[in-house]
Amino acid sequence: MADEQANTVLYDVSEGLATITLNRPDAMNALNTAAKVALRDALLEASADPAVRAVLLTATGRAFCVGQDLKEHVATLAATREAGDGNALSTVREHYNPIVRAITEMPKPVVAGVNGVAAGAGFGFALAADYRVVADTASFNTSFAGVALTADSGVSWTLPRLIGQTRAADLLFFPRSISAQDALELGLVNRVVPAAELADRAAEVARTLAAGPTVAYAGLKASMAYGAGHTLAEALAKEDELQTRAGASQDHTIAVEAFLKKEKPVYLGK
Repeated sequence: MADEQANTVLYDVSEGLATITLNRPDAMNALNTAAKVALRDALLEASADPAVRAVLLTATGRAFCVGQDLKEHVATLAATREAGDGNALSTVREHYNPIVRAITEMPKPVVAGVNGVAAGAGFGFALAADYRVVADTASFNTSFAGVALTADSGVSWTLPRLIGQTRAADLLFFPRSISAQDALELGLVNRVVPAAELADRAAEVARTLAAGPTVAYAGLKASMAYGAGHTLAEALAKEDELQTRAGASQDHTIAVEAFLKKEKPVYLGK
């Protein structure tokens, strides 16, 4: 299993940037168990590694990720029915939820470089990222209702917050392919770039973040997540807490001194 996991997800760290690449191109990066375990573990490794200051999540081939590997899922359905288990989708609890939480709770920015179709859980993983750079040939699809399933991978939380309840309901109840340009206009993605430039442009964004003030970025992620479910008064208190932490960072001192000297700051990520 270890070798299979290593092949399904590639992991590389260079100059503060961890690049995590889904690598099942012949299956359009569908998520079998090995890929899900490898992706979850790679994200947790990046989160815990102090040398990593940003993450780029991308994929090989013509798809970003089409979600659950249905060939494997059919076998799981048959096995659970035979056993009288009835829990063919324990993968949500065991894999998808930890993956999304690893992305959203990571104290460093995560960039999704979406090279092709992102559907189902693949769509959810892209939405969980902090910033989405998308090839102009890419597309998005909620997919869940199309196979008689409800939302998972955080889509019920992220999608309405990005585009509103009405538009989210439309995409969830009537799953269909959404082009990169339509996704940009809806507010689902940050940048659309020519497909041939996707790898370089997504890496450029991720490297810029990897060289930035990591503690401040962690605070920005935490404050936005907290503010989504709390009152203004509570959000203000959280901002005070997080700003105190950022103000005590070495990077804040570096930034202020560089500003006064009219120089470009060189951050340490701490």
